[in-house]
Amino acid sequence: MNSLINRQAMHGYLYIHGTSSHPAARVALATNRTYVLHPLPSSTAQITSLRQQTQLVPSPVTRTGTCRPMAAAAAAAAVAVLVVAALAATLAAAGDDDPRAACARRPVVFAFGDSNTDTGGVAAGMGYYYPLPEGRAFFRRATGRLCDGRLVIDYLCESLNMSYLSPYLEALGSDFTGGANFAISGSATLPRSAPFSLHVQVQQFLHFKQRSFELVAHGGSAPVDADGFRNALYLIDIGQNDLSAAFGSGAPYDDIVHLKIPAFIPEIKDAIMTLYYNGAKNFWVHGTGPLGCLPQKLAAPRADDGDLDSSGCLKTLNNGAYEFNNKLCAACDELRSQLRGATIVYTDVLLVKYDLVANHSAYGFEEPLMACCGYGGPPYNYNANVSCLGPGFRVCEDGARFVSWDGVHYTDAANAVVAAKILSGEFSTPKLPFDYFCKA
Repeated sequence: MNSLINRQAMHGYLYIHGTSSHPAARVALATNRTYVLHPLPSSTAQITSLRQQTQLVPSPVTRTGTCRPMAAAAAAAAVAVLVVAALAATLAAAGDDDPRAACARRPVVFAFGDSNTDTGGVAAGMGYYYPLPEGRAFFRRATGRLCDGRLVIDYLCESLNMSYLSPYLEALGSDFTGGANFAISGSATLPRSAPFSLHVQVQQFLHFKQRSFELVAHGGSAPVDADGFRNALYLIDIGQNDLSAAFGSGAPYDDIVHLKIPAFIPEIKDAIMTLYYNGAKNFWVHGTGPLGCLPQKLAAPRADDGDLDSSGCLKTLNNGAYEFNNKLCAACDELRSQLRGATIVYTDVLLVKYDLVANHSAYGFEEPLMACCGYGGPPYNYNANVSCLGPGFRVCEDGARFVSWDGVHYTDAANAVVAAKILSGEFSTPKLPFDYFCKA
């Protein structure tokens, strides 16, 4: 792919401009000028030099406890724009047979979670139909995703140069050779027996694996073989619905932190352990995002703006998300020491997404807290009675200017940036590349 480097510093930020339709261009920090590839910094000195050129709004939620010391979190936020710019080159290379994107073996990914990862599971399982404008920015058709285009998981698959994950529940047209997606919109960790909780999703995976082995044992073929299951990456991204319901219940903050969250985390630990004892060894676990920055939460009636932080987000909800993530990170640390031979990577999605809101203009976004698709107009364009696709809804002309698609889920453009920051490894513990599982 031909590329042109056009780097420009302005207003204290480092910009890389672009208009290409290539996935890498979607990660560009500004979206209306000539795009180009910026090489990854190859040394600590280069990174230090780049960091000195860049100043970002510090995140008030970077206090991530023992899992990520404050200094490390602040440093990660300070170099975030540069990392995303550099990762644009990596995503571009993934489509051009670059050796950096080549896995030593075929990548296989199994995903578990909620609507942030659901690529059509709830549509297949419940018979729901999400017409345009859902999917308009990329697929240009209904796909069952609650987004105008790709989700973070889609961009992560692109980085591996593999096909998008098919929903496990989709009976027609599915391709499970690269894994399967068990994530279902609306899912939570509790209650564990409810469709489609994390526990149920793991049980569905075990059924999928057992049936695969049965097919092979009877002389047939299966999309994933024993080596595929053993070396696959198991990605878990869940908890937002649990936390949302907890705050929506009206429970005191202390009860949420000390009673409810401690009940959610064991479910994620149990899922990891169940998968591990059934042969899994590579795990990628996402923390939850900044709940207090969602237009859905911001549009709810409040007595005053005393709970809003400098970015316009609700501090109480974001502090709850921080507590959830800190406990989840600690659980991953514990499992890392217990499960021999397992690699468990925890990624601080709260820091990733909050930085996107706090420094939205640095990434080329104009509306960090207003939904593109919804009802009610500024400041949040969200109405609980008229959701996106609901009677009388309104949709913006250019979703690439918005961080939020429908008040709860992110736009294709925002997901591109989030994915690039995840791929940087700067927000993960331990700091491993996303493709580590298919290169060893």
